[in-house]
Amino acid sequence: MDNDLRLIVLESHKELGDKINEYLKELRSSKESFILPIKVDRFNNGEGKVSIKDTVREKDIFILADVGNYNITYNMHGYTNHMAPDEHYQDIKRVISAMSGHASKINVIMPLLYESRQHKRKSRESLDCAVSLRELERLKVNNIITYDVHDPSICNAIPYTSFNNVYPTKQILESLINDYPNIDNMLVISPDMGAMERARYYADLLRCDVGAFYKRRDLSKVVNGKNPIIEHAYIGSSVEGKNIIVVDDMISSGSSMLEVCEMLRERGAKNIYLAATFALFTEGTEIFNEAYKKGLFNKIYSTNASFIPQNIIESEWFKLVDISYILARIINDLHNKKSLHEYLSK
Repeated sequence: MDNDLRLIVLESHKELGDKINEYLKELRSSKESFILPIKVDRFNNGEGKVSIKDTVREKDIFILADVGNYNITYNMHGYTNHMAPDEHYQDIKRVISAMSGHASKINVIMPLLYESRQHKRKSRESLDCAVSLRELERLKVNNIITYDVHDPSICNAIPYTSFNNVYPTKQILESLINDYPNIDNMLVISPDMGAMERARYYADLLRCDVGAFYKRRDLSKVVNGKNPIIEHAYIGSSVEGKNIIVVDDMISSGSSMLEVCEMLRERGAKNIYLAATFALFTEGTEIFNEAYKKGLFNKIYSTNASFIPQNIIESEWFKLVDISYILARIINDLHNKKSLHEYLSK
């Protein structure tokens, strides 16, 4: 077995970690697991502790965690508490602390980057994403690997630490084309101007045109942490009779994405497919069930980069795109000091 590569998989990403481990065994011709055993304790007052059950001395350590996994619970003061992103992030720091500086290299794989949407300051606001990245840098993390970060320029917060932003674009398109091998007459749509660069990359791969919706917001109000949308204005060629792919980094509540679908239907779109790296469904899936029954969209393509409940995975309108093989290759290439360029293009 390889004697210096180890995975530390937190419970938040156990399923993905197990898949990565199996692919690593194939890539490195090993029959033994690369996963290093740990124990995470949670006390009744909510405090936590991490213990590593094997040596990390002079090992190349890869820590895998999903800060968005809300399905993990623990008992606190007699109540069942669901772990929040803050607690998942704290567990990553606990793992690093438990290594006591003995690892030769520390790599943090956080597909959903902690606080990635709190990346810039408006008035008196916290800069949580930058603060957390600087904190990992101070803890001597050598590499940070994340997926489709909300604002790639956040890497400027840690100019002396490797920051690798991976995109699942090719895997998502491969999955869609495998499902619909005869699909043609396509148009890629960005639901807002912020996702335009991502939409253009999809369009380049598909050799088709691209359009966008502009979100006009009410800047005088804040609802659920955001300025409410007043209007979606479309910019681009006709969508009539076209097979549409609407692309974004994440689906949060989903209301904005479904409004775009409704407007595309009104303009005569033929089929509508939604693609997002993260499908969070923060307000449940009932609106998606209803929208699918109404024929507003055909299917949603998203990855297992962050937790998705099994009932959603089994939904007729959802297709899960597995990123475990690519992450295993990234780990293997990083360990072998190879370039990651092929994984970092949109």
